[in-house]
Amino acid sequence: MALDRESFLKVLEDSYSAYYNLNPNEGMTELPLVLRADYFSRNEMYFLMKQNTIWGNETNEYLYLFSAEKFDPDTVNKCMDYAIADMLPRVKPHKEHQYTNAKTVFVADSFDDETIKLIKKRKFTKNYKFSLYGYSSLLTAAVDLSREKAFTNPAGQAQQDFFKKLFSLRKDSPD
Repeated sequence: MALDRESFLKVLEDSYSAYYNLNPNEGMTELPLVLRADYFSRNEMYFLMKQNTIWGNETNEYLYLFSAEKFDPDTVNKCMDYAIADMLPRVKPHKEHQYTNAKTVFVADSFDDETIKLIKKRKFTKNYKFSLYGYSSLLTAAVDLSREKAFTNPAGQAQQDFFKKLFSLRKDSPD
């Protein structure tokens, strides 16, 4: 039995709300964007007092969750272009910046092979001052609810594991 898209989106929203700041699509774009989720992390090490910082590290992610009954390659390209264009002005590179990634997640009842192929092959990387001030990448994932399977590009491989866990938890839980 295929998953219901609305209930799966609710599970995703609840899951992302633990670590991300959620921004619902309220006129941001005409694309099938459900929400943008922002994640910010800063780690640092100091010696004796906080004024004596040894190192600092910042990582950021902007997740764009798109949902539709079915996606075509043109719409997927527009969505990924939108995510990159929206994320780049938000990047503030400096010597303690490690990365800022754009993560796109497409949830659909089903995907055709051409669209999955496009999602698997799409790449984007940008270095800031030869990577001394960090980098930005595009991580993509397509969640096919009819097959209960996720497809990702190489940079988004960790997302595939995340969705496998979500699917297995659903199978283990009673309905």
